[in-house]
Amino acid sequence: MKIKMVTYNIHRAIGLDRRFKPERIADIINDINPDIALLQEVDEGVPRSRELNLAKVIAQACGFPHYKLGHNVSLKKGYYGNATLSKLPILRERNINLTIDNKKRRGCQHTSIEIQKRKEKTTLEVFNLHLGLSAKERQKQAGLLTHSHEYLSIKENQPCIIAGDFNDWRSLLRALFIEGLGFECATDSTKRWGESAIKTFPSFAPRGGLDRVYYKGKIRNIHASRYTHKIAKIASDHLPIVVEFEI
Repeated sequence: MKIKMVTYNIHRAIGLDRRFKPERIADIINDINPDIALLQEVDEGVPRSRELNLAKVIAQACGFPHYKLGHNVSLKKGYYGNATLSKLPILRERNINLTIDNKKRRGCQHTSIEIQKRKEKTTLEVFNLHLGLSAKERQKQAGLLTHSHEYLSIKENQPCIIAGDFNDWRSLLRALFIEGLGFECATDSTKRWGESAIKTFPSFAPRGGLDRVYYKGKIRNIHASRYTHKIAKIASDHLPIVVEFEI
C-alpha cells in the first residue's frame, strides 16, 4: 500500500508578507494531496490567528476526516504545537514533552494510524516533532524521545516514521537515527561529495535542511522532494517536504 505524507512547518499560517492566510496553507496541502500531513507551529485560540483552531480549519479545508493537535506552548491566550491530519483513522494520540530545563517548551506528537493492507490491518507509528535551537538541546530531546514509553513500545519491524522540524542545520542527529537506531532518512539528497539534506529553510531561498523524515520497519521510501511552487515561497518560512512510502 502506498502512502503520501507531507511534513510542513506552517509558521502559524503567517507568511513572509506577515499576512495571516490559512487558505494558502490549505491550497498547498490540497495541491500535494497527501494521506497524512504533519504540521508544526499550529495555533489554537491565539489572537494572532483570530483565535481559530488551525488544525481543524486546515483539516476541514483539505478533506481530512481525522486530526489531532498536541499543545506544546501555552500563551497568554491560546496554545500552539504540532498537528497530525490524516485521511486514515488515528487510533491513538499522545504528546511527548521534550522541554529541556528552562528552554522554550517543545514536544513530539505520537499518533498510531491504521493501515488497511489487503485483508490485514497494521498501524503506522508516526512521531511529529519540533526540536530546539541549540545542538545540545536537540541531542537531549532526541534522547527523551527515544527513551519514551511511546517509542520503546513499538514492535520490531513495525512501520515507524519520525518527521518534522529538527532545526538540525549540521545534520548532527543523523548518525544517532541512522547508525544508532537503524532508521533510514528519506530526506537525504545524494550528491557526488556525499549525503546532504533536502533544503527547506528559508522558503524563498533555502540554505538549510531543517525538515527531516526518518523511517524504519516494514516501510520503503519511493520518492521524496520539497514543494517549490511559488505560493510556498511566501506562505511560510519553511517549504513542505513530500514523501511517498510503500507499507
